[in-house]
Order: sequence, then C-alpha cells, then structure tokens
Amino acid sequence: MSKSKLEYIWLDGYKPTQNMRSKTKVVDNFSGKLEDCEIWSFDGSSTRQAEGGSSDCLLKPVAIYPDPARKNGYLVMTEVLNADGTPHVSNGRATIEDEDNDFWFGFEQEYFIMDTATQLPLGFPIGGYPAPQGMYYCSVGGKNTHGRDLVEEHADLCIAAGLNFEGINQEVASGQWEFQLFAKGAKKAGDEIWVARYLLDRLTEQYGYYIEYHPKPLGKDMDWNGSGMHANFSNSTLRTCGSREVYEKICEAFRPVVKEHIAVYGEFNDQRLTGLHETASIDDFSYGISDRGASIRIPIITVEKGWKGWLEDRRPASNGDPYKIAGRIIKTVKSAKI
Repeated sequence: MSKSKLEYIWLDGYKPTQNMRSKTKVVDNFSGKLEDCEIWSFDGSSTRQAEGGSSDCLLKPVAIYPDPARKNGYLVMTEVLNADGTPHVSNGRATIEDEDNDFWFGFEQEYFIMDTATQLPLGFPIGGYPAPQGMYYCSVGGKNTHGRDLVEEHADLCIAAGLNFEGINQEVASGQWEFQLFAKGAKKAGDEIWVARYLLDRLTEQYGYYIEYHPKPLGKDMDWNGSGMHANFSNSTLRTCGSREVYEKICEAFRPVVKEHIAVYGEFNDQRLTGLHETASIDDFSYGISDRGASIRIPIITVEKGWKGWLEDRRPASNGDPYKIAGRIIKTVKSAKI
C-alpha cells in the first residue's frame, strides 16, 4: 500500500488581499488524477470565512500538479464552497465567465525578496540604500544581482510541477524579480499563478527570506519602481480580427469601467500607479502602441502581424488576485460593441 501527500491549497477570506492557506491530506493508493481528489473541509472561522457556530467550509479540488519537493506529493488547488456546496463569497475563481477557455492569459508576476533579519529587500543595507536603480534590471554578477539561487530553484520547481512557466528576470529595483506564466483558459492561468506563488513562498522558508507582493513596498514617495502583475490577454477576436478598429473598440470598452478594474487590481495600487516609473496614473485611462506608460499597451508585434495578437493591461498590482483580474477583463472585453 502506497501513501501520497495531497497539499490542498485555498485562498482565505481576508480583505482586500487574500492569503494562501494549505493543509496536507494523506491518502492510500492515490491515482494522481484530479477526479480522485475528494472534497475536504476546514475551519472557516480561523480564516475569516465563517462564524464559529457554523464554521465548516468545503474545499473543492479544481487543479492538481505533482509536488516536486515532496516524495509522493501533489499540489491540489481548490475553490472554497459554503457548506451547502455553493461558491463562497471569497471564491473569485467561480465568477470567471470563460467556460470554453477562449481567453488566454500571460501574467508577469513581479515581487521583492525580503530578508527576514533586516526586513529589507535583498541588496539593501541597514539604515541606507543601495546604488540607484539602473544596473539591477536583467543584471549579472554579485554587485547588482541578489537572490538568484532562490529564483533559479523556484523556476526548477515550477517546471517540475508541470506549470507552463515561461521565464524569469531580475527587475529594476534591487532584490526585485519577475516570473512569467501563460495558460489557455482564464481559470487555468489563475490556478498556475497561485500554485507558483505557493511554491515560491514555501521555498523562502529554507532561505530565511519572505516574498513581498506589496506593489510599492519601499514607500510611495521613494524613487524605486513598484511591482505589478501585467496581464497579457487575448480571445479569438483579438487573435484573428486583423482590424485596428476592433482593437480600439475593445480598448475603449475599458474606459468607462476604470473604477471596477482598479477595485480588483490589488491593494495599495494607488501608490504604484502614479504616472511615473512606467505606469499610467490611477486616475486616467489610456492605450497606445508599444507604450509602457499607458494603461493598456498594444504590443508592437500585434501590429506587425496585421492586428492579430493580444493586449497587455499594465495596471494590475503584484498582490492582485489573478482570478478576479481575469474575470474583470473578460467581462469588459465581452462588453465591447464590435
């Protein structure tokens, strides 16, 4: 008889930024298939998802990946349900309207690696600052590159887990990095970002680090880039239309719902979206070809391919929920009058 360890992962009920929670279920002779993962339960009163008098919430498995760091281990992404089987109010995944997986998403997850001893990003001295940003982006060498061991190990774990992991690079500030993931289907894209975050956060336990997803952890007035999670997205229309007019109509559909997007694009995003450091102002909406200072960037390759490709919403913050971000983008794209 073989034993397998299934790590059930879910999002708690904290507002406005949810946190990952997980616990292990040991099962006998597990097949490795999602359909053989049972619905489980947890104490919702400990995660701000239920009252103590009626605290049971359910965990519905929705995606499974091998756990490369555990023998006979699996990572099971779940949705939170109420005791009656309906989606919990904290369940952003259940609100995504993309049942045919027509929407494709590529997320660019930025983050800071923080030293638990100093509470500062890697490369920052106590009581001071490192050299100004400029030499850190895509750098090599111990003077400007900090945390590569962790980042490389995380990439290996994600690839071994079967995530569609597409790349890594050091970002503009010291101790700031990024990884990229792509998936066909909004729900799958969200699943893979959350599992990648889980693997990254769990890995820091071995290094004496932690990950800071705050979009402006060094303060809104500091001259350092913030962290975002740019959302590259397309549907069959964007991939095949061949029309600048259609692209502009889709972009214009975002203009009247700026507040609705910002509401789910991450806490403290006003500190990042200032119009500086390659961002658009949180109070404005703009789009442009190859414009990294716009709210939505139209990639130059999309134009060169005859207006067949994708769009990049540059506003989501690094701490945003990819489920909610994707769900809002899909709703807006579908509203476009084309």
